[in-house]
Amino acid sequence: MRTSIILACLGLLLSGACREPQTNLVIPEPQKTAYGKDSLRLSPEVFYDKVLGALVGSAIGDAMGASTEMWHRDDIQRKYGYITGLTPAVRDQSPEGTWEHNLAAGATTDDTRWKLLMVKYFTASPEPSGPDAFTRYITTYYESVATGLADRDIRANPDLLDSKLEKVDWIKEWARVALAYGQGAEAYTQALNRFYGGEMTCAGMLYSPMFGLRTSNPEKAYLEAYDHSLFDHGYAKDITALVSAMTQMALQTTAMDSILDAAVFIDPYRYQDSRLVGRISLQTAQASRKSVWLAGELTLPDSLTVEEKKALRIPDGYPGSAEAWAQQDFIYSFLEEEEQAIPFHAGEIWQILITALEYGQGDFDKTMQFIVNYGRDNDTVAAVAGMILGAKLGFSGLPQDLRNQVLTTNRQQLGIDLEALAKELAGPDENPKL
Repeated sequence: MRTSIILACLGLLLSGACREPQTNLVIPEPQKTAYGKDSLRLSPEVFYDKVLGALVGSAIGDAMGASTEMWHRDDIQRKYGYITGLTPAVRDQSPEGTWEHNLAAGATTDDTRWKLLMVKYFTASPEPSGPDAFTRYITTYYESVATGLADRDIRANPDLLDSKLEKVDWIKEWARVALAYGQGAEAYTQALNRFYGGEMTCAGMLYSPMFGLRTSNPEKAYLEAYDHSLFDHGYAKDITALVSAMTQMALQTTAMDSILDAAVFIDPYRYQDSRLVGRISLQTAQASRKSVWLAGELTLPDSLTVEEKKALRIPDGYPGSAEAWAQQDFIYSFLEEEEQAIPFHAGEIWQILITALEYGQGDFDKTMQFIVNYGRDNDTVAAVAGMILGAKLGFSGLPQDLRNQVLTTNRQQLGIDLEALAKELAGPDENPKL
């Protein structure tokens, strides 16, 4: 009997019934999407048109906001009604603004000067040379303009001093950080924490979209911009890199969802893994886009009384319907609830930018008008949005009157030839190689 039991057990063992459970089962982990890694493939003609479109589109946005930079939207309506085009830059000269009092419509500010500086930096550093070369370039420029204060012409004509000082004042905050960068971590950290009073400014957003025109795919654009975001800290570095990625994506597609989704899928440094907080740029973008969707659900009766129309406070010259204005005003109210103490805070610039791009859905005029009539740091937001949309639409897709006026004013009054810069940046090659 005992022998038969043993034989039965052996039979079960051989059949596998008495084996230990298998533990080597592996459920595959999700693989990150290749979103943002497709290489750019454009003909030389199309690539040049898009680069020129990006530069001119950015300059249009800068110029449209130049006359009302930092204004409240109520003051804009009192002065201009609803701005739909270029207005004369009636303002005092300043280091970050125009370098001369009261310029013609189409004049630009430091937002466009940074595009000029970046093209020259790329020319001087054709390879992805990184922060060391960038800081050297900025300090060299600073030294050149600071040396100009000793020019003999100033001794004979004190009026020349103002223009020299504007150039030094514009770059000195940047030069302080750039100089400290080469002196070690402690000096750099101290200088960075003094940059524009220690505010989390939109510094990198002034120049980072340019890396989107120079790189072969959106993720590379993100990494290049992040590497050069020496004047940002915290999540501002992520934002700086994202506007570069969005610009590069705009070279590749006309789909606004794909451009906006760069903020969702491109995260090489995994900001979204942050405990408790997560990825602030993504949360801000999602809330911004949701505000536009909610506004779209707002409807008005087919007919309104005079009193009802008056209550809407539709600005003079507004090109849309009463319902369209009510929706836009709803979005403005959302943005006002999120205002930062400093209008050029990176988070606020990013929020207005994403909201405007979602609202405009690729329509250049609609997007620019939304930004400029909201106010705050409208020239910077419009300059970033204009570069993204200009890269998407190309120069040929920009409004003809705006592009022609900006080209002419910048060339004749400011000495900035945007067409020459585009040729210098696009070069003879078919596509960027970085």
